[in-house]
Amino acid sequence: MPAPAATYERVVYKNPSEYHYMKVCLELQDCGVGLNAAQFKQLLISAVKDLFGEVDAALPLDILTYEEKTLSAILRICSSGLVKLWSSLTLLGSYKGKKCAFRVIQVSPFLLALSGNSRELVLD
Repeated sequence: MPAPAATYERVVYKNPSEYHYMKVCLELQDCGVGLNAAQFKQLLISAVKDLFGEVDAALPLDILTYEEKTLSAILRICSSGLVKLWSSLTLLGSYKGKKCAFRVIQVSPFLLALSGNSRELVLD
C-alpha cells in the first residue's frame, strides 16, 4: 500500500503591528544647512502634504530619535501611513531651494530591529 500523499499548507502572516519604524537620513546639497528636530518634522509633514494633501498629512508621525549632526532620525508611523510617508520622502527633491534626498536606511514593525544592522556586523 503506497504512503499517503504529503499535504502542504501555506501560512501567511499578516502583521498586526499598529506602528512601523523607519530609520531615515536626509542628504542636503548644501552641507551648511542645519535643521533642528521641529524643522525636520515639519519637512516630513510638508512632504506628505504636498503629495497626498491636508488629510493624509495628519497621520500620526513621531520622531523618536534625531541626530542634528547627521540629519538622521528614527520615525514611528502608523502602519496604514507607511507607504504614504515612504513615497513622500522618496519624491521630495528640495528644501528651501536646495536639492535634497531622503535615504530610507531600515524599516521594521519592531523598534528593536533598528538597533543593529547585520550588514555592518563585526564578528570577533
